[in-house]
Amino acid sequence: MLGIWLEKEHLSLRDDLPIPTPPKGEALIRVLKAGVCATDNALARGYYPYTGILGHEFVGVVESEGEWKGARVCGEINAVCGQCEQCLNGRRTHCDNRTTLGIINRHGAFADYLTLPFENLRPVPESISDDEATFTEPLAAALEIQQQIQVKPTDRVIVIGDGRLGMLCAQTLALTGCDLLVLGRYPAKLDLLAARGIRTALADDAPRARADIVVECTGKLPSFELAQRLTRPRGTLVLKSSYVGRVPADLASAMVNEITILGSRCGPFAPALDLLARKWVDVQPLIHARFPLNEGLAAMAKAQEKGILKVLVEVSRL
Repeated sequence: MLGIWLEKEHLSLRDDLPIPTPPKGEALIRVLKAGVCATDNALARGYYPYTGILGHEFVGVVESEGEWKGARVCGEINAVCGQCEQCLNGRRTHCDNRTTLGIINRHGAFADYLTLPFENLRPVPESISDDEATFTEPLAAALEIQQQIQVKPTDRVIVIGDGRLGMLCAQTLALTGCDLLVLGRYPAKLDLLAARGIRTALADDAPRARADIVVECTGKLPSFELAQRLTRPRGTLVLKSSYVGRVPADLASAMVNEITILGSRCGPFAPALDLLARKWVDVQPLIHARFPLNEGLAAMAKAQEKGILKVLVEVSRL
């Protein structure tokens, strides 16, 4: 089969990859579409020593025999053992033995086929298009914030970053009715949020007033420093993006101001699919480019261009 292969920080398009044989308890899935994530490009730059097929945001069709055959699905990306301390105590996304689609010891979605445990699969309602379904994983990640902390209508909340994840965090947080401001660097992208009634500003025009909750979505040091400055005493700073390398932090200030610094990663698929089905989140304007799988390297390059939101890789058709 065809796939985008990463090895020693080098990307290649390979047509000699074997179609995977799913182990017991797993499904063979024919990929329809997949989205390029910032994590994919971070892996290509050496964020984590991964070798294999990239990609973890996908929609596909189950090819395995049985009750799931023919179902259009997306899938939770962490495959877990169910037996370690983390799994037994309800922290399954932190399983000590987990494999993660296209990230840790499991081939990903930028290929004709992938495998995932049946327990990870989530059926995609007919009201959700293939394009929309590729956003399930990052939308779930955005919703994880509200799984971790209660966001009240009285809270002042600032989202830093107008990239792919920042746009989804902004839309989901807006549904809480909080006093929301999104800071970014691209007026055209901020205009998409403003059209939905979300208040925006350029990062260089960040307010002096501090917020109860600040969500940092860029994974860049200057934005982290801005986020810490904008978090009020005893407020919460949410880290929502991957940082490559070590990030120096003003821990003395965090201690004195009693700031809670909260890491936030994978989230629940069911609420994400529900929001997509209800059309309460609009992802279509976030799609900036599409490439067939045989132009996958160009898709990866396009996703790294400044100002680009989501790039989709079109793998096959129903």
